[in-house]
Amino acid sequence: MAGRKVTVIGSINMDLVTSTNQIPKVGETVLGHSFHTIPGGKGANQAVAAARLGADVTMIGAVGDDSFGEILVDHLTTQGINTEHISKIKETSTGVATIVVSDGDNSIIVVSGANNDITPEVIEKHEDKILNSHILLLQLEIPLESVIRTAELAKKHGVLTILNPAPIQKLPKELLEMVDYLTPNEHEQALLFASLDGTEQDIEKLKEKCVVTKGSKGVTIYKSGKEIEIPSIEVEAVDTTGAGDSFNGALAVALSDGVEVEDACRFANVIGAISVTKLGAQSGMPTKKEVEEFLQVHKMG
Repeated sequence: MAGRKVTVIGSINMDLVTSTNQIPKVGETVLGHSFHTIPGGKGANQAVAAARLGADVTMIGAVGDDSFGEILVDHLTTQGINTEHISKIKETSTGVATIVVSDGDNSIIVVSGANNDITPEVIEKHEDKILNSHILLLQLEIPLESVIRTAELAKKHGVLTILNPAPIQKLPKELLEMVDYLTPNEHEQALLFASLDGTEQDIEKLKEKCVVTKGSKGVTIYKSGKEIEIPSIEVEAVDTTGAGDSFNGALAVALSDGVEVEDACRFANVIGAISVTKLGAQSGMPTKKEVEEFLQVHKMG
């Protein structure tokens, strides 16, 4: 699965990760046992996941004119990602995510910073890059109007589009109709359907685009009105941060290579499973060699 052009448009953050035995309640102070600064952001995470699997990845995004911005762009470059289309925004901070990890789970606060400067006008400047992509991967950590404009350009040029609807918000029907695949988790799917101002027929049509990630319970897809359950691979979770991003990056790589969606989900399940066995989002994302070694021991569901 190599050589296909995957373009990711989305957020670039620095993750500030604290590990603790107990997530504090409001007004409570607890002791942590480790702290790390780790490159993150849903867009950047998904770009790294795809690049490590051998795809030709371009990242379109923005960072601030601070040390975090320099570190993050350098890091993406070392991952083999084309960073020429990442803007540096003056007098603006790079996006950050404060993450508390406890007992294999996490809670997250995101401050968007320069990610908010990815405007529709910025997207239009990259139309040539979009039209030359095999697949486009989007999330919702940049302004919604920019996501919509990206989807419009992708539709115009016949580029396959995956939208990871996270963080979840009410989405216009026009956007949902333009994208080819939606990758919500169970919670996001419920809110997505509840917010849709449409008929039962509209919801059934939307389901056919959905790849619903359910963590240890696997993935659900829909074909001709029928649910297809794709089981997960059992592993011991260390940190679930970035598991969904690993899945999305892997799904983009497989679909861009012409793999049918069911098999693409099986492959993406493998990548998601490997990612949760390590601390951090991008640091947990496997290379092709690690995937091959993992599959010698485990079978795809």
